[in-house]
Amino acid sequence: MFKKEKIKLGPKIRPDRQKVRYFDHAATTYLAPRVVKAMEPYWSEKFGNPSALYAKGREAKAAIDQARAQVAQIFNCSPGEIIFEGSGTESDNHALIGTALANKARGNHIITSTIEHHAVLHALGFLETQGFEVTYLPVDRDGLIKLAELEKAIRPETILVSIMLANNEIGTVQPIKEISAVIKSAGQPIMFHTDACQAAGFYELDVASLGVDLMTVNGSKIYGPKGTGVLYVKKGTAIQPYIHGGGQENGRRAGTENVAGIVGLATALELVQAEKEQENERLLKLRSKLIDGLLKIPKVVLNGHPEKRLPNNVNVTIKDIEGEAMLLHLDEYGIAASTGSACTSGSLEPSHVILALGHPYEMAHGSIRFSLGHSNTAADIDFLLKVFPPIIEKLRAMSPVKLGE
Repeated sequence: MFKKEKIKLGPKIRPDRQKVRYFDHAATTYLAPRVVKAMEPYWSEKFGNPSALYAKGREAKAAIDQARAQVAQIFNCSPGEIIFEGSGTESDNHALIGTALANKARGNHIITSTIEHHAVLHALGFLETQGFEVTYLPVDRDGLIKLAELEKAIRPETILVSIMLANNEIGTVQPIKEISAVIKSAGQPIMFHTDACQAAGFYELDVASLGVDLMTVNGSKIYGPKGTGVLYVKKGTAIQPYIHGGGQENGRRAGTENVAGIVGLATALELVQAEKEQENERLLKLRSKLIDGLLKIPKVVLNGHPEKRLPNNVNVTIKDIEGEAMLLHLDEYGIAASTGSACTSGSLEPSHVILALGHPYEMAHGSIRFSLGHSNTAADIDFLLKVFPPIIEKLRAMSPVKLGE
């Protein structure tokens, strides 16, 4: 049985007057100090336009070339296969819309899953207005797609598959290598894209080993700058520009490059990849501690695969309570968490990911995500597990919803 804590819920303390405990690293991360240091010269000292031929321009161009080489080494690809984008969303859109339009003569069918990020789902929704057909693969109760259903969904006119490496809400990690093998066994030229934004800080990003033709990563999930992204495009893959204008990024993405942001993204990616084994081990201990504590509370359900999940992700449904109410009460104690994707936090609609797991509407409204990162400690977990149960007890007493165990 769950033992009630003696802590009370008042008086309320403004978060700016106490320590903030940040549990929303899946939404965005703060800049790592070494990233800030790497970016600083490019704000006002090395400010040149990379397209300019004079020294200041060449200096900026050299910084981009170096960043491209850094990313390419981590991806195990050539620098020419790297496109710097303005965000992970832009990278996803470019990957899907750019390749679909460039390959429309070969076919008009695309396959994805029901739990993809909205950057993928909405881009595919647009393509459906342009004559493309999209198959949305269901997932099981843990958020995994079934390889047999993917194999069955492939048609002669299939040109593209997009399956995320790790889900941003529930943390479930998909078997990307096995998915790639199924696609290749079809014996036709099908491009495979994966959104690896959430996974970039925790797993190898060797595109040859993963078996992908396109891959998306962004800076804001890896202690790098917001408004930065990368798209890997395998050599020989036909893709149209998504943004038109100048000839930047070898004519594939127009617009004067964000030199400081690109440098910061490459630096951040190097740092998280170099430190991932040690950090993963630390986060797994914290994750287990948090999950164990939360599951001692009555009527709490873990969302996502219990093992095949990101080392920093804890997503649970608290029955009989709305997620927004929980967030507001946690905020009073300086605890920052999320009900799901940060991109749709202003929406009153329940999470499409939780619904896709087969949970009812009421349970989807009661989901909450804690995503761990560099700043979190065991003491933070202890504090959360101390203040959260009384919040749940209070909100359940007020709730008209009473779901079963």
